[in-house]
Amino acid sequence: MDYEKNQADFSIWVDADACPREVRDMLIRAAVRRRIPAVFVANSHMTFPDLEYVTFRLVSGDFNAADDYIADHAGRRDLAVTGDIPLASRLIDKGVLVLNPRGEEWTSANIGERLATRNLMEELRAAGIMTRGPKEFDRSDLQLFANALDRTLTRRLNQAAG
Repeated sequence: MDYEKNQADFSIWVDADACPREVRDMLIRAAVRRRIPAVFVANSHMTFPDLEYVTFRLVSGDFNAADDYIADHAGRRDLAVTGDIPLASRLIDKGVLVLNPRGEEWTSANIGERLATRNLMEELRAAGIMTRGPKEFDRSDLQLFANALDRTLTRRLNQAAG
């Protein structure tokens, strides 16, 4: 059976390379408990439990290969988890709901600002100006993600049932 689609008609796509382990573990538990296919995509090998509804896709080591795979396969109504702002922008354009690992939902209303800020910071770093990176992932981030994931999955399942 192809677990990348199910009776709820949506899947969870995870940009697994930079996803914190605690978030990956939470997504695995949620996928199994709620019977929603979760596809973890990375360009480096990772070990995942052999569980129904959990799939790991190893893609080439090419730059953006995991992003391209997710963007090519995720569909309207799917949920994606990524901290990659350009990937999030591509997915939002397709109608995919996007959460970052800190529990923030990225939407068409806020992704443009995030992308502009990311590009500015990248230009500053390229010019040799030191910038701070994101704060370290902590328990409060994990709790925010857990709450956002629960709300999002509940909303998607209710939409599928109605």
